Amino acid sequence: MFSADYGEARRRFLEACRKAGATPVSHDHPDLGPRGETLATDSVWFGPEDAATVLVLISATHGVEGFCGSAAQTAWIESGGWKALPPDAAVLVIHALNPFGFAWLRRVTGEGVDLNRNFIDFTGALPTNPGYAELADDLLPDALDPQTLAAADARLAAYAERHGETAYEIAVSGGQYTHPDGLFYGGAGPTPARLAVEGLIHRHRLAGRTRVCVIDFHTGLGPYGHGEVICDHAPGSLGARLAKAWFGAAVTEPALGTSTSVPKAGLSDYGWQRMLGDRVVFVALEFGTFDVPAMFRALRADHRLHRRGPPDWDAAETRRVKAAIRDFFYPDADDWKAMVAETSRRVIDQALAGLAAD
Repeated sequence: MFSADYGEARRRFLEACRKAGATPVSHDHPDLGPRGETLATDSVWFGPEDAATVLVLISATHGVEGFCGSAAQTAWIESGGWKALPPDAAVLVIHALNPFGFAWLRRVTGEGVDLNRNFIDFTGALPTNPGYAELADDLLPDALDPQTLAAADARLAAYAERHGETAYEIAVSGGQYTHPDGLFYGGAGPTPARLAVEGLIHRHRLAGRTRVCVIDFHTGLGPYGHGEVICDHAPGSLGARLAKAWFGAAVTEPALGTSTSVPKAGLSDYGWQRMLGDRVVFVALEFGTFDVPAMFRALRADHRLHRRGPPDWDAAETRRVKAAIRDFFYPDADDWKAMVAETSRRVIDQALAGLAAD
């Protein structure tokens, strides 16, 4: 069920839909893939059109992380999960929300935006992150030779020592809106991917449902193969209470410091909450891979590669950089895949049971 690249993942997803007798809707992306191929976000609906409750499954919010979510979505369709939906329930599957990042093996969109920092109100004042501004040159130095990296890393470590590890993580990954070619950039306006998901919310009238649960699949944080259910609803809110009731006491909350993730600006969670209010229960299902330093090495190299424009897909440097970022966010190993598959099935089942009992 795990695919080798975006193209195979999309073909397998569409074939699973076809065999299930479902008709997916394709939302073509403005950019092309590394071989000039068409990119698209595909969505498909299972269950009654007027269902009171809806489960939404999203893959590839962070492009290269899409291998995991795509596999979970396709496996659910292939297994016939749609045949046993609770009464008055439906499932909306959104495959490859960020197809550019999936195809090009990047976390960001074609605009260089971290989609999961893009869901802010751009008509108001943008969030500030002075910590990122202070660290920007060391996070992405002009050169990646050992001497330059060692000096940059020493300054980053000194910042963490002065301000604490949590403050350092928020400065680095909490979202920034001042450095368009930097890490975790939230953008200057809504991206096409954000507009696509907002269009699906309107099209399927999700704001009018009794309850909607969203599972957004991610990889990269936490112990290898462990699936963490992360809830970014306000602590004590209805969404947070329902998430814990449905998914158990292991649910973590960045706002309370119980998660591998720190609080962040512009999360897609917040966009869904603005549009659906208390009707939505949004969780991120995050599967751990390797250590954080390895992630930053991969992201640094990838950002530097793309700073010069679209890279030559067949060049040796491109192959090296892309292999590293793919391997970090998608460990192509049987044990990791088995843990992802098992946890994904369980969490999807928990969500459907929670919707049915609500």
